[in-house]
Amino acid sequence: MIVSSFADQYGIRLYSNLKDMKWREFSALLSGIGPDTALGRIVSIRAEEDKEMLKSFTPEMHRIRSEWRNRIAHQKDQKTCNDFVEAMKKAFMDMAGIGGGTN
Repeated sequence: MIVSSFADQYGIRLYSNLKDMKWREFSALLSGIGPDTALGRIVSIRAEEDKEMLKSFTPEMHRIRSEWRNRIAHQKDQKTCNDFVEAMKKAFMDMAGIGGGTN
């Protein structure tokens, strides 16, 4: 999607030009991708929250949005779990006097 979006919006063939493009330039161009590109449409679908707009979504658009929301929810759950484990690890190390914290 990124390759086709760059071609549509900027007329840039990424596979030909990427070796000469600095990260900063690539990042700036990617940030400016518009809603009329393949990537822009997917981002719009994933981010939509308006209930009236959601009513007009096709089954494919609902699938794209649901998959994204499930993926994000799983990542948040995993991060919360990891954060909790690290906090517990630090607490036990502090209690044992090996964590460098105060007792």
